[in-house]
Amino acid sequence: MDGVPQDDGTAEAQGAQGPRRVVAGKARRVVVGGGVLVVVAVLAYWLGGGGGGESPAAGPSPTPTPSATLTVTDVFKRVGPSVVVIQAGKSLGTGVIAAEDGTILTAHHVVKSTKDIDLTFADGTRAKAVVTASNPKRDVATLKPVKLPEIVVPATLGGAVAVGAPVVAIGNPLGLTYSVSTGVVSGLNRRADRTAKDGDLNGLIQFDASVNPGSSGGPLLDARGLVVGIVVSIADPGGDEAFAGIAFAVPIGAALGGDDGDGPPGDGPQL
Repeated sequence: MDGVPQDDGTAEAQGAQGPRRVVAGKARRVVVGGGVLVVVAVLAYWLGGGGGGESPAAGPSPTPTPSATLTVTDVFKRVGPSVVVIQAGKSLGTGVIAAEDGTILTAHHVVKSTKDIDLTFADGTRAKAVVTASNPKRDVATLKPVKLPEIVVPATLGGAVAVGAPVVAIGNPLGLTYSVSTGVVSGLNRRADRTAKDGDLNGLIQFDASVNPGSSGGPLLDARGLVVGIVVSIADPGGDEAFAGIAFAVPIGAALGGDDGDGPPGDGPQL
């Protein structure tokens, strides 16, 4: 039977609890809302790069630029195949392949006394050669091999150098083929004494990498493996042809006929 709800105090109890429920409900909403704010703040922090205000979108990292400087081992690996052993009569020297057609650059005094010139390339190929150009005043000459190795590896020619710059010499000192030595450029525009007939050499690179008889005509290389000079002589205060810590090279520009490391072609050997 339908009846009137009985007043057993429940309503009063509910009325008493009602405000607490409302307050509790508001409290829960505040907590939830605070959680949302925390989440939003965290997202803003990560997306904004630390929350320090607006930041531009991050771009891709730049690709690292490798250093142009090579180790001595890498220089030898790169240029060794371009170095040639030269036997000209009784004279032993070194040459370097300086062009795609196999043209070899060397020191004039290595080949000046004979036309019987034998070459040994890095791969063991043997061939005769003829002098195609020479400049005794610069002490440089170019050779043309009668036969080329299966793979011709010309060296890359460089330019000027600076005092203190590291250098590498590759040659055949005292018959020890394909020897490598290192040092620095000790001075520029040096003079090396020669006989009155030959005349002094001027405008040379002075360096302290160890070289000896048999090294003449070999390449002087910079730290990038570029040919910056052609080895031509050593200081010999004792007259015993022993290395005294001072050697000289013709700058590559002068070897090719220019006046300096970056000079235009002149009257020297043309490659």
